[in-house]
Amino acid sequence: MPTPPYRLLADLVLAIHFALVLFVIGGLVAIVIGNRLSWPWVNRWSFRAAHLAAIAIVVLESWLGLACPLTTLEMWLRAQAGTAVHEQGFVAYWLQRLLFYEAPAWVFGLAYTVFGLLVAAAWWRFPPARSARRRPHARRNSGI
Repeated sequence: MPTPPYRLLADLVLAIHFALVLFVIGGLVAIVIGNRLSWPWVNRWSFRAAHLAAIAIVVLESWLGLACPLTTLEMWLRAQAGTAVHEQGFVAYWLQRLLFYEAPAWVFGLAYTVFGLLVAAAWWRFPPARSARRRPHARRNSGI
């Protein structure tokens, strides 16, 4: 039976983690700029709810002192591959350097909380669009 490609899976988890970070940070930027430029997609309920949920999970993890499950999974996969965290390919190396910093835990908790408050402020300032679903058989009264 062939061994699973643990290193490749670890790199994939790292890339997904990076994409989620981009979604959280870039999502807030898109919401603010998109509302200024009248982009309708930035206020779709699904986008805004996913964005709020993503940062809420990060903030909650930091308050509870929990490690990110993606980080834990990536480290486990690297251990299964028999490699250390710093022994990865070029892209994985730079993604790792962009995602992980050395600082006390309270610094990250504070940063996540402030960012979460910014997302909540954007939710209040630029509320998500309410779905205007009409019943299929509903007709407008034309006044005739």
